[in-house]
Amino acid sequence: EEDKNALIQLASRQSEHDRAFLRSDLTDPKVLDEWIGNIHKGRTVTVLAAVDHRVVGYGSLHHDETSWTSHMGELRLLVDSELRGEGIARRLVVELFHIAREMHLDRVFCQIPANQTRVRNLFEDIGFQPEAMLDHWLMDPSGGFHDLLIMTHSMDDFGGK
Repeated sequence: EEDKNALIQLASRQSEHDRAFLRSDLTDPKVLDEWIGNIHKGRTVTVLAAVDHRVVGYGSLHHDETSWTSHMGELRLLVDSELRGEGIARRLVVELFHIAREMHLDRVFCQIPANQTRVRNLFEDIGFQPEAMLDHWLMDPSGGFHDLLIMTHSMDDFGGK
């Protein structure tokens, strides 16, 4: 319950623009209950980043061992806007890579709004490669459309950067 409230607070501190591009509304307790359920089912592994006992970011590895993509895991990240550029996201990604390796996954991927250059640069610097650009795939709360970029990284190429 404490982590759930910490994640709600983290999401609530972000701008409306940043919250618009989260996969789920992390300010909604029902969404977090589903997330926690997926953790208990083994479909999601979440790592929290804290500074001075305050959650300032999370990284999740989503995996469904019953689907045709059972060899893959999806990374999702959020870092408090006040602390971006401090290396927190990179540390979360590296930790999730270690977890993906323990899970014997072959590949990890992320889905990001194509206009988030800083996020794209982070993933490219870690070694992710663009795989697909989906035009007008995302819609923000005001009805504006955005492209979705899917990037992947082979676990064979992970050297713990």
